[in-house]
Amino acid sequence: MFYQICKILLWIPLQILHPAIIFGRKNMPKGKAVVSLNHRSNWDYVMFGLNTWRKNVALAKKELFKNKLFAAILKNFGGVPIDREKNDINAIKVCMKALKDDKHLVIFPEGTRLKDEKEIMGEVKSGLAMIAIKTKTPIVPVWINKKARLFRLVKIYIGKPFELSEFYDKKLDEKTLEEASVFVREKMLEVRAEHLSKKQKKEEVK
Repeated sequence: MFYQICKILLWIPLQILHPAIIFGRKNMPKGKAVVSLNHRSNWDYVMFGLNTWRKNVALAKKELFKNKLFAAILKNFGGVPIDREKNDINAIKVCMKALKDDKHLVIFPEGTRLKDEKEIMGEVKSGLAMIAIKTKTPIVPVWINKKARLFRLVKIYIGKPFELSEFYDKKLDEKTLEEASVFVREKMLEVRAEHLSKKQKKEEVK
């Protein structure tokens, strides 16, 4: 209840500063899921969390928690600090427990945000695939269409969930995880392509 009250209080001011609209809510599973977001700005997770009613657990670089105000907002939305410079076992344990408890785990598979808006998407790291395979959890590809800026509307598209079931019985070596990560990247780009296609069709109708 406290979480929902905080979200309601934060929704209006944050929607004014960083407005966002979500499409495809029906694609979010009721049970556990790994939510895969492309990464364009430090506000990506806040915008996603603010516009989804269910509380998520999300990995965020520890540097974001240095600012007390921003850290408070992140923690309220389920943000968990992770040290990207080393193998952060504690953060991984939090991820595993979240999925065991049937929660949604949000991960930025690229590991860092794209600084050039002309770039479409960076390389997908192996962490997301490893967690999804080990826990046999469906992945929900989510595409953020542009970098968040003050008063600039951002559109967030939620794609249909998929599983890396073909990798479940394989040894999780470097080659397997690389193949699985490439597959995750392709699924995310499919969400982007689908909505670009819809936009083009609307423009043609006009």
